[in-house]
Amino acid sequence: MITAKKMAMVDLNAAELGVSQKQLMESSGHAVAQAVKKIAEEGAKIAIIGGRGNNGGDAFVSARFLEEFKVKIYLIGRPELITGSAARENWEVLQTYGYDTQVIRDISEFKLEDPDIIVDGLLGTGITGPVREPDRSIIEMLNEADSTVVSVDVPSGIDADKGSVGISVDADLIVTFHDLKPGIKEHENVIIADIGIPKAASIFVGPGDLLPLKRPKEKHKGDFGRVMVIGGGPYTGAPLLCSLGALRAGADLAYVAVPSSISDEVQGYTPDIIVEPFDGEVLLPEHIDKLIEKSREMDVVVIGPGLGNDGKTKTAIKLFLEKCDGKVVVDADALKVIQGLEASAEIICTPHAGEFIEMGGPDLVDGLSERMEIVEKFTEELGHVVVVKGDRDIISNGKDTRVNQTGNSGMTVGGTGDILAGVVGALFCTQESLTAATIAAYVVGKSGDLAVEEKGGYGILPTDLLPHIPTALGGKI
Repeated sequence: MITAKKMAMVDLNAAELGVSQKQLMESSGHAVAQAVKKIAEEGAKIAIIGGRGNNGGDAFVSARFLEEFKVKIYLIGRPELITGSAARENWEVLQTYGYDTQVIRDISEFKLEDPDIIVDGLLGTGITGPVREPDRSIIEMLNEADSTVVSVDVPSGIDADKGSVGISVDADLIVTFHDLKPGIKEHENVIIADIGIPKAASIFVGPGDLLPLKRPKEKHKGDFGRVMVIGGGPYTGAPLLCSLGALRAGADLAYVAVPSSISDEVQGYTPDIIVEPFDGEVLLPEHIDKLIEKSREMDVVVIGPGLGNDGKTKTAIKLFLEKCDGKVVVDADALKVIQGLEASAEIICTPHAGEFIEMGGPDLVDGLSERMEIVEKFTEELGHVVVVKGDRDIISNGKDTRVNQTGNSGMTVGGTGDILAGVVGALFCTQESLTAATIAAYVVGKSGDLAVEEKGGYGILPTDLLPHIPTALGGKI
């Protein structure tokens, strides 16, 4: 089964793979028409009811494949309000070639003429609440008609994920696309039509994965997350890059907990971050209680960038992860304590191939499908989301595994992984773990591609990625 959000995602990702919305609409309309032909008698009267969305566009397409019948097409609403170029084009085709159409601007104008079959394309999978007028009255009329009703994708008024939330079309047959929707799983008569969405649209990360990032206008500072980076000691730049990555990816506040020996240097780089120093030169077990207390004010903690390999630091990391009960991104040196860890925190791990092995994972073979299988199996046993960085990033929660192909060989420069950890942290503030990790891999890779394009070559610095992160996020944050 596939949810409405996942369906919208694969639609957009299919377009990135060369299968346009117009092609998908053509295939959908054809599938509906073929289903209608199997139940229609010769000379049957068919009424096609189309709304202003893509569901209506699918219904309009079906009319062109039903010419041997007596077909009348109704548009509910004004043509200029049709959303989506593909749906609008298909409505205009019907006008251009003289199909029997009627625009219903007022409910009193809508009179069904005793059709044998009604094609219901009024509302689609975007419905999430009770139906309002005039659609409610239209649905009542369809349910009162003595006709066989064929619904496009889902019956109008049905929540594709939850099922009926009020009045909805009582469909005799549903022609749904690509996969079954949870909201219609109990319906007795459903056809699942293959409309040409490639499997790759569900596997490879693409623009459709950015859909969850839309921000409402009425929000306040802190609503999009506070991220704390615990890092530094032997290395100064890593926690700084991580925190800047979090800010560029939309976090409202970025705190950096570093040893006091480097805190002035870190703070002196930029006023955009808030430095929280702890005593000494490295992270130690005695620092953990205060860091746990501070972490409770945060939405996400990123631990690892620049911490180094001191034995006491490893003990401190393990102690923090055992005590923390929030959301944590584990990166760099902190990954070495993950195997066998007893933790209640929700964790995302961001290793490269070498660190994946240090975590306890097996060697990664060359074949993509084999690598995916290895990562998925290990992640299922580990119990945490994992992003394995590489020329193709593999992201898995142990059940669902995705592949990101953005990025380039210029990103082998040190520091890009720290930025990724920060971006994951920012997105983890507002998204569930797999979604955050998936989007972050895509966005950081895309930022690297934009940086190479801007510089004209591969000699890029990790800081070159930072200004491109908002662009890569598609302007949706």
